[in-house]
Amino acid sequence: MPALLRETDGVRVLAIVHQRDAGPGVFGEAIRERGDSLDEWLLPETEEPPADPLGYDAVFVLGGSMNVDEGDRYEWIGGERGLLGRLIEQRVPLIGLCLGGQMVAAAAGAVPRRARRPEIGWHPVELTGDGRSDPLLGPLAPSFEAFQWHSYEFPLPPGAVALARSNVSLQAARIGKLAWAIQFHPEVSAADALHWIDDYETDADAVRIGVDPTALALETEAKIASFNQLGRDLCGRWLDVAAARS
Repeated sequence: MPALLRETDGVRVLAIVHQRDAGPGVFGEAIRERGDSLDEWLLPETEEPPADPLGYDAVFVLGGSMNVDEGDRYEWIGGERGLLGRLIEQRVPLIGLCLGGQMVAAAAGAVPRRARRPEIGWHPVELTGDGRSDPLLGPLAPSFEAFQWHSYEFPLPPGAVALARSNVSLQAARIGKLAWAIQFHPEVSAADALHWIDDYETDADAVRIGVDPTALALETEAKIASFNQLGRDLCGRWLDVAAARS
């Protein structure tokens, strides 16, 4: 059984991690800089979470090279989707990022699917009218450039609100008032982004579309610092929502 959470003064956050090179990144930095607490659960390798996920003040779900429809290959996917559904029902502040966003959307009733083309690298994202008033995404209006690495997308879940789009796919949606599905990577650290680029040949879609690792690495080195600040600020606004809720 998961342990009970110990009492802390700040927001208690759980990160659900799918692989070791796709961790909390700058979200982890933002959480710790505020004096809040962060537990990490590497779910594919550890069956039990560090504590009851429903007992946290906020939960975020990270990306990974697997796809949301690969439950036969990754047995934990179905269980994670069920957990995310319970977090939504219990109104625990929740963010899913890339694969995590697809998982949150699936838990809310959407059916993620392969996008018409992959988005890998830096792509413009435009906020919708509803996105401009969203507590997390609103300050990014009217548009921004985001680091992306995905071949799948999620459609808008039933009853959810579309917050941002790219030329290819829905980039952010809010489910109720406390759950967000995000397709881009606001959390990615410079080290992780550059590692993904260096390792691009393990992604068949990146190879197929002709990713130029040298050019993408140079572009990323030039842009990642300001994007990381965007990610820290976005995480801080989410923590404010969680603090008000708790």
